[in-house]
Amino acid sequence: MSRVLVIEDEPALVRALEINLRVAGWEVETAPDGRSGLRAAADFHPDVVLLDLGLPDLDGTEVIEGLRGWTQVPVVVLSARQHGDDKVEALDLGADDYVTKPFAMNELMARLRAAVRRGQESSAAEVTTMTVGDLEIDFARKRVSKSGADVRLTPTEWAFLELLARNLGRLVPRTQILKEVWGPAYAKETHYLRVYAAQLRRKLEDDPAHPRHIVTTSGLGYTLEPGE
Repeated sequence: MSRVLVIEDEPALVRALEINLRVAGWEVETAPDGRSGLRAAADFHPDVVLLDLGLPDLDGTEVIEGLRGWTQVPVVVLSARQHGDDKVEALDLGADDYVTKPFAMNELMARLRAAVRRGQESSAAEVTTMTVGDLEIDFARKRVSKSGADVRLTPTEWAFLELLARNLGRLVPRTQILKEVWGPAYAKETHYLRVYAAQLRRKLEDDPAHPRHIVTTSGLGYTLEPGE
């Protein structure tokens, strides 16, 4: 099931989008303004963001810039603005597609599916699986197994592990983890790292008190070590 974050302030439109997206098999999260949308993107880890440009607190272009500061999640802009300059600006800032209001629901669905596919293809062009000791990390399916048994991770746990895995054997600074996993607003919330590192160790390490893979360098950051 793909996850979509809808950042839109029109309640009737949000409701219509929620109903249609869920019927089509999407997992949906919504946010009524830009700031809550950026927080939701960090917490929900969507596969695609559907973003209105005309938000009550931030302009949609500011939200795109905020997202692109730490994530490459596909962004589909949904806007009543039909001026060519608005579209060019949104695309130049990192939006993947631009849909003008009013729109046909089936066309919007197709564009969202296409954006998710492009995001997945981009990830698939990189390493798709990795073996770390008795752990098998599947980036394409966002899954990890230990000694052949699937381990259930929350979206945030997965994002933390994925970042470490893509930097296997290298120290990832605390600020980088916080910005990429939780978002720029959480850059100083270092206690999050201790909590989630402990949760990952309980699920993935043979001896969580003496971890072989998820290693802390005090005051600096975390490393996923290959182990034996």
